[in-house]
Amino acid sequence: MMTEKKRIICIEDEPETTNLMKLILAREGYEVLGANGGEEGLALVNEQTPDLILLDLMMPVMDGTQVFQRLKENEKTRDIPVIVVTAKVQSIDIVLWRQVAKVDDYITKPFRPEELAERVKYVLAQTGE
Repeated sequence: MMTEKKRIICIEDEPETTNLMKLILAREGYEVLGANGGEEGLALVNEQTPDLILLDLMMPVMDGTQVFQRLKENEKTRDIPVIVVTAKVQSIDIVLWRQVAKVDDYITKPFRPEELAERVKYVLAQTGE
């Protein structure tokens, strides 16, 4: 029996980072779609309904905080797991996002390829996906 590939949407304003995540996660058997920035990301999430979202925080126009709020306000998207992937490495940011915002995981850039793959696999397993 063939299982359907898990769909991941990467909302990121740096195409190099998106391409790197696509490369790493495609090797693990995931379907990865990239969205350039927050507005494009929200539109893609609504259109494709992913199993997981990788979200950058520091983006122009609509940043990751705004995207996250919009995702959680929408009944269709509120239960999709979100992993923040950001260059914000301060402890306060990590604590706020994990404990207050309740993101599913928080990965700091630069990340190791195996770290990204392991954390994605773990979060998908936790959410029963």
